[in-house]
Amino acid sequence: MHEPSASTRELMAENETLRARMAYLLEQAERNHEIMGRHQAFDLEIVGAGSFPDLIDIIFRMLPVISELEAVTLSLIDQNADIYTVMHRLGVDFEQFPNLMFSEHEVELGFDMGPERRPRPLLGPYAPARHCAMFPHPPAGLQSVALVPLLRNKRLIGSLNLGSADPHRFTPQLGTEFVEHMASIIAICLENVISNEMLKYIGLTDSLTGVYNRRYMDRRLLEEIARARRQEYRLSCMYIDIDHFKRVNDSVGHQGGDEVLREVCARIKTELRMSDALGRFGGEEFVVLLIDADLESASMVAQRIRASVAAEPVDLSTGEQVAVTVSIGVAALPVQCEAQQGSAIEGVAQDLVASADAALYQAKAGGRNKVVTFA
Repeated sequence: MHEPSASTRELMAENETLRARMAYLLEQAERNHEIMGRHQAFDLEIVGAGSFPDLIDIIFRMLPVISELEAVTLSLIDQNADIYTVMHRLGVDFEQFPNLMFSEHEVELGFDMGPERRPRPLLGPYAPARHCAMFPHPPAGLQSVALVPLLRNKRLIGSLNLGSADPHRFTPQLGTEFVEHMASIIAICLENVISNEMLKYIGLTDSLTGVYNRRYMDRRLLEEIARARRQEYRLSCMYIDIDHFKRVNDSVGHQGGDEVLREVCARIKTELRMSDALGRFGGEEFVVLLIDADLESASMVAQRIRASVAAEPVDLSTGEQVAVTVSIGVAALPVQCEAQQGSAIEGVAQDLVASADAALYQAKAGGRNKVVTFA
């Protein structure tokens, strides 16, 4: 048998190289197809998210897996903490999302907005000092990052921050069309779900004072009693009434009365924790739920509220001042026993509010501007 000629061997080697190249390209095509399929599934998941926590959970749970990333964080612009406050009041537990951050101003995100307000993604090597705000809990070995602006109608609403252990994953020369497309879908979903949550919150709040309405408080009370039973903590309730409110309306008019209601709410909220709940039950009556607070602790808070309201007159927009006081009744959920464990939560809720209302009646009968605990 003759040995292949040099030209034949060269041709065979070239064919082998081409076959290897084709195999590599096919492998890459299959990989890209698989990645595209995973991202399409991700898009469907986030579009179908029904609430803010569901959407955030999907982003943090799925995106690192489908994009093979070591870190994914999200920064949202939240001027005046409106988003945080509403989501917290709707029950979002932010401790579950340590990689979700809020910034008050868009300049904090570091993008060059330019006159056309079309900032570009920022790609490059990971620098701990420069990127600590975007990656508060960076994994070991982080090498390159992409900070991708979230835009809605030329309005910057946040930043999607991606981190990789591969130093070549995100470089300034890399094309950004794919991550920008992904960020645009996330931005749309974020804006939609936040808007829906805000509408939900508005439906649960009193339009005049901004505190919860009775519908919300009734629902929240049932939830807190059930939770107090499971976790074995104390729950207390205050019933608050503005003293002689009819006289206030008669002396300064209903607009002045509205200003008094808003100011009293503000003074009450100052004495409460984020976990507590304040609701307007109608007219000049308010109910407060104090979470994990016994009767003694709740009475101390009630005394602070009473003193805060009485300490300074309310300044009205007309320049007038109105002296205001409140009467408060306080009651606590009884210590749980086996008999109470089986009782209907609705009945327990009604009894708790009724007890606080009875104590309020005693405070008013005793001269007003008082705190009375239900015995």
